[in-house]
Amino acid sequence: MRAIHLILIYVLLGIALVLGGMAFWKSQNQDQVTNQPEFPILEAYPTPPLSMARDSIRLFDLPKEVTFAGEKVPLEEQDVLERLEREIYVNAYWESNMILLMKRSGKYFEEIDRIFTEAGVPTDFKYLALAESGLMNVVSPAGARGFWQFMESTAKEYGLEVSQDVDERYHFEKSTRAAVRYLKKAHAKFGDWTAVAASYNMGQSGFSRRQEEQLNHNYYDLYLNEETSRYLFRILAFKLIFENPGEFGFHLKEKDYYKNPEFRQIQVDSDIKDLAAWAKSQGSTYKHLKLYNPWLRDRNLNVKRGKVYEISLPK
Repeated sequence: MRAIHLILIYVLLGIALVLGGMAFWKSQNQDQVTNQPEFPILEAYPTPPLSMARDSIRLFDLPKEVTFAGEKVPLEEQDVLERLEREIYVNAYWESNMILLMKRSGKYFEEIDRIFTEAGVPTDFKYLALAESGLMNVVSPAGARGFWQFMESTAKEYGLEVSQDVDERYHFEKSTRAAVRYLKKAHAKFGDWTAVAASYNMGQSGFSRRQEEQLNHNYYDLYLNEETSRYLFRILAFKLIFENPGEFGFHLKEKDYYKNPEFRQIQVDSDIKDLAAWAKSQGSTYKHLKLYNPWLRDRNLNVKRGKVYEISLPK
């Protein structure tokens, strides 16, 4: 056989092999496509029917009239409305904080209302304590302490003892009565409770200066620093939410509120060298002694002649 014949045979064999390989590859690929599972084409999430939509973020309807301590808030003024709504939304949607404030109020609000009512101070001022401290014995960067955030000099001015082992700014009842004296004195000076609340934040002299400088005595018409400008509206927001909790999405039951235990009162008129040992001798613990008498600031108690302290311990 001639060489040219062999070449032609090899060429034809090569073409046949290539065509055969292509046919085999195509059939395999078709099988893979055919055997692939069918996936649905995903469309954008459909909008649920209105009846199924969850209304987790909503707007709140404000009362047509809002008052503080019996004094009307001028909601017809746009900036007043906006300032109030700001504090309502900030606090109503800070749910964890608001729930804890509500639960904590069960331990203190009834007693604050009683003390204020007896003294002739509007009970709306209990919300001032929420704005000041959240009903906790906190310490401010400036050194104000307790529920009512008294500075040391102011505390002493209004009859509270502040010493190394006793700080009555942490005494719930005594500090509340001191707050009453402060509020009544401020009301005698300013003549309206709205100004009293504002002056509690920036000081009576500071608020008086702003009134004199701006030739205006109405809190709502004064241009003030941001903290004092927001201060009363934060108190108002607490009042509205606490008095209408369901309207703002809070549904606490009576059992959800914290309560203090029943106490027994022990009068002390002599030094206690070791409060832990003394608490144990009273059938209690040092933890309970400090928890329910936070005004005891040291591990001992020095009692001046003629002085009597009343210590509360759970029954």
